[in-house]
Amino acid sequence: MTQLQILVGTTSGNTEHLADHAAELIKARLDIDIAMHYEPSFDTLDQTQPWLIFLASHGAGDYGDSMLDFYDQLTDVETVKPFPYAVIAIGESCYDTYCSAGRDIDQRLQQLGAERIYTRLEIDMLEDDPEAAFEQWYGGWISALRSCTQS
Repeated sequence: MTQLQILVGTTSGNTEHLADHAAELIKARLDIDIAMHYEPSFDTLDQTQPWLIFLASHGAGDYGDSMLDFYDQLTDVETVKPFPYAVIAIGESCYDTYCSAGRDIDQRLQQLGAERIYTRLEIDMLEDDPEAAFEQWYGGWISALRSCTQS
């Protein structure tokens, strides 16, 4: 059975709240196990299963505090298995580093060989309702996930 790996990079906790809400919605639509990683470690993540990454940008585009160690680990990796993933990037559009952590992890995973299965969602905390933005996005992501996990 597929086990979705949900990774959460947050400093203030808003991203964690959104990830928890998303997990509830996903469980209601899919027969899938979900592993929540609030302080992810690259070495313990299953690279044979899909990843859904919720990542807030803070400061000068830094990763959320709970994902700083993961970022360091990711910079040392040379390649990964071609697992499916998607990114939900969270930031505030008043900064020139808007969603830069999410954009960075998306680019890095592609460079390493992971397969982005759906368009990155960028949520502006100044303009968007995060839960509503996710709810509009995730139907297409679920279709993409089903396509890549059926075999």
